[in-house]
Amino acid sequence: MKRLMIVADNSFAAQSIRLALRQTAGFQVIGFLDGSVPINARAADLLPDVVVIDDTQEPEQAIARLTELVSLVPSAKRVFLTMRMDDQSLASVFDAGADAVIAKSVHPVSLATLLREISRDTVVHMPRRAATVMSRSECPLTDRELEILRLVAQGLTNGRIARELWVTEQTVKFHLSNTYRKLGVANRTEASRYAHMNDLLVAA
Repeated sequence: MKRLMIVADNSFAAQSIRLALRQTAGFQVIGFLDGSVPINARAADLLPDVVVIDDTQEPEQAIARLTELVSLVPSAKRVFLTMRMDDQSLASVFDAGADAVIAKSVHPVSLATLLREISRDTVVHMPRRAATVMSRSECPLTDRELEILRLVAQGLTNGRIARELWVTEQTVKFHLSNTYRKLGVANRTEASRYAHMNDLLVAA
């Protein structure tokens, strides 16, 4: 059983993370720390194996909490939840001491799975430091594939996407299969990360 601590600047965010973990065995939530104030030595007394840091409206504040955790609980896995997936933001987060970053657009069930795999050292991701954003002309996806990818990155299910676009769910699956093949990814989580990293989420 992995001991998990949550750092967030509001109880709603903390409760959302708790709910995401409810259906996943292997975690015991041992505490919630207010991310709006400096973390004190009490964090070390909790002996967490994993710390989930929820990004806030003040990026510098969340980065400060990460830096403090490096000193206070150096052996814990530090996982950062954020909507800021651009290269510059990711570089700052990893430089501050994050072991992994997860986009807030991820499905709650996937969040629990990702946290489990990160805690087992089966997920390793090195952010790109150079700005290598793909231009629209270089993107191998069709307009429809891009449209579906953007909806996937927002966390929509295949059924919801089908209703949004007035197509069948099988059509959505067909386009996603082509998207995975063209991007060289295995699933919707990897495809969403690819879209974030290559600036494909903003329509031209």
